[in-house]
Amino acid sequence: MSNSESLNGVVGNVIAIFRYPVKSMAAERMSSIDVGWNGLAGDRRWAFVRGGLVRSGFPWLTIRENSEMWRYRPRFLEPDRPDLSPTNVMTPSGAELDVGDPALADELGFGSHVIRQGRGIFDTMPLSLISTQTIGELGSMIGSELDPLRFRPNFVIEAQGGSEFPEDGWVGAVLQIGEIQMRVDQRDKRCVMINVDPETTARNPEVLRAVARERQACLGVYGSTVQPGRVVIGDSVTILSRSSGPG
Repeated sequence: MSNSESLNGVVGNVIAIFRYPVKSMAAERMSSIDVGWNGLAGDRRWAFVRGGLVRSGFPWLTIRENSEMWRYRPRFLEPDRPDLSPTNVMTPSGAELDVGDPALADELGFGSHVIRQGRGIFDTMPLSLISTQTIGELGSMIGSELDPLRFRPNFVIEAQGGSEFPEDGWVGAVLQIGEIQMRVDQRDKRCVMINVDPETTARNPEVLRAVARERQACLGVYGSTVQPGRVVIGDSVTILSRSSGPG
């Protein structure tokens, strides 16, 4: 067990917090956030569904189909009350539309329409975390500096110690992050979305190839809330307990 994974010790600090009001659109960078049983307040409350796919296993319109979704910037008009707030989206052209405006769905294409889910619309679990060390190691593999937003995390952690992929060692643990407790349930299996640069929307297939080749297609971790509360930039991350079972 490395120093960064020592039981009942601080393993890192929160250096960035992101929420995504609309699934697959641009992130909101937060200085602090309330975290409930269903994840970050306001996270992925809206999503666009592709036409004719409502009953499919994965009906969502995402960056996979339309890389330009990264250029659409949603915001809650009342950011501290996201579940009650109107939601607007700034388009790449500079127009600001209500998220439910049919003109927005038409612009996104694929016969899409928007839906809202109060508990958030998550592919796997409501919380996600990645470390700066992991992003740096992957960047070294492919010879390119990578933006953390490419991986769409909720929390970016600067870990302590010398582990290259420290969050792998936290699977099965309960972490204290600020006021919240998060159980780290599993590694985050990646798809082609991580090939898309969040600034330029250019695709680099070597990103996913490296993750598949070197990391069993996994990077970062997913988790769930054990104790709700508030997280603030700079909060420490501490391991409270570990699972006695595998992983």
